[in-house]
Formats: sequence, C-alpha cells, structure tokens
Amino acid sequence: KRAEILTRLTNEGVLNMNKELTFPVTPQKIAVISSETAAGYGDFINQLENNPCGFKFYYKLFPAFMQGEHTEKSIVEALERIYQYEDFFDVVVIIRGGGSKSDLSYFDNYWIAYHITQFPLPVITGIGHQQDDTISDIVAHTKLKTPTAVADFLISKLSDFDAYLNEMQDSAIDCINE
Repeated sequence: KRAEILTRLTNEGVLNMNKELTFPVTPQKIAVISSETAAGYGDFINQLENNPCGFKFYYKLFPAFMQGEHTEKSIVEALERIYQYEDFFDVVVIIRGGGSKSDLSYFDNYWIAYHITQFPLPVITGIGHQQDDTISDIVAHTKLKTPTAVADFLISKLSDFDAYLNEMQDSAIDCINE
C-alpha cells in the first residue's frame, strides 16, 4: 500500500512539492497540528517556551486525532483551517510522539500526504521515532524524529540568524572604527 501511494504521488508529480518551498529564515509563527493532550505536544511547547536563547515563538494548535479512524479527516481539516491563515504563519508542524507501527500507519495515507504536498507553507513532521518513516514524513519539507527535535530545529534556525546578525554588527563596528 505504501509503495502504491508513493508511486501515485510520484506519477502525479507532487511528491516533492513541499520540499521545494523556500524555508523562512526566522520561523516564529507556527501552526501546530497535534492532539492537545499528547505528551509530544507538551514537550514541543515546553522546548519552545524554555529555549536557552529566550527566543519568542507564536504558535497555535489546530487539534487533530493522531491515530484512529478519524486521523485522515481531522488532519486534512486542520490543514484546511490553517490555509485560511497562510499569510500569517511561517510553517506548519505536524507532531506526534512515538507509538507502535500500527499507530503510526495512519500517516501512511494518500490524502494526508497529498494535502501536505500541496500546502503553500513548509510542513515539518515530528512523528514517531528515529527509525520510523511515514509517507507524511517523506512528502514533508522537513522530517525530524520527535516533537522535541522539531522545536530544537526551529530554535536553531533563529539562533543561526541571531549569530549572523551579531557577525554583521561586529563587521559594521569594525568598518566604523577603521
């Protein structure tokens, strides 16, 4: 089934569409698709809010079922709700902590993957564990292993930009002092 879905997305020419989007330099406005009560969501928020650099992030949860028969419908609906605010958000994050292969198999879904490929903002996934690789991960702009890794990735993007600004400031001061 996975191979059929990947072949279909490839034949439709959409498999890598989300990967082709330009990633924002300072992704601070984050649309989050997760379950409100999921430990992974809590870990993600805790990591963002308590980052050592003190960077501020704006995030909004678009709750969805992350396993079970309603997963496809709720994730697609969450993406559709986010689309209404696409000019506000920088990125979309789909996060779910670990689970069994059968729990994570809900992310091996054509319609979820198709909507991710078509989404006008970069989608970052943090679904499962390091060894897990769902179709949703394959089509997303960026795949990371856990919700905490997603938060660390976003923090690192701001840290990199902060370092760049500090370097530019130092160069400007050196030019002025010469």
